Amino acid sequence: MIHIDTVYQRVLALANKEQRGYITPQEFNLFADHAQMDIFEQYFYDLEQRQKRGSGNESDYADIVTNIEEKISIFELYNESVGSTNAGIVYISSNVTNFYRLGTVHINYNDGTSNIAEQIQINELNKYKSSPLATWTKSRPVYSKFSTNADPVTIQVYPDIDITSVSVSCVKRPNAPNWTYLIGSNKNALYNPNAADHKHFELHSSEETNLVVKILQLAGVAIKDFNLAQAAAQEEVKSIQLEKQ
Repeated sequence: MIHIDTVYQRVLALANKEQRGYITPQEFNLFADHAQMDIFEQYFYDLEQRQKRGSGNESDYADIVTNIEEKISIFELYNESVGSTNAGIVYISSNVTNFYRLGTVHINYNDGTSNIAEQIQINELNKYKSSPLATWTKSRPVYSKFSTNADPVTIQVYPDIDITSVSVSCVKRPNAPNWTYLIGSNKNALYNPNAADHKHFELHSSEETNLVVKILQLAGVAIKDFNLAQAAAQEEVKSIQLEKQ
């Protein structure tokens, strides 16, 4: 978790130091959510690219992957119940708050059989169904994933009868951060951490600097000053160098 007021004050301090203009709380909250999601979605792209670069036991490569996986793990859910239907259709994103990516699917049948299902593509259904050796069973269930108007992430489970429950392991997206405030007697916004809708950033604590820089990048676009993010990045480099001395 990253304290939202810490990020807000750093953003304002850097913007004011460069005399780039004032960032309102409403603008900050919009930029904050956008910045958090940019960083979050980048994890999956970076992880995929690292894994595509080949195997090996180099410690630097392993450390990068481990670090990314650690940051994603904050948002992982295990054995999250998503219910089931008689037809084997399960609405995933409707049953998991802030659903982002699907991992494993676990099927439980009323005869006590319980197994992780294998994902297959919809165009492979006939091939599996017509092959006695490849067809699905309760001991070897499968599922296909598709979208509907009711739910963007829906799965069809096979065999689709006698299902008692379905659970999934998945990744949820972070909640939108919200810097909440009260208006003081001088008409300035005063930080109010006690508001019901107050929310800190949910990213790993190491992402605080990235959040500040990304928010300033977005603010620079909003106030038509594209040098703002560069100025902020320079300040962060100075800070890191001082810490290493």
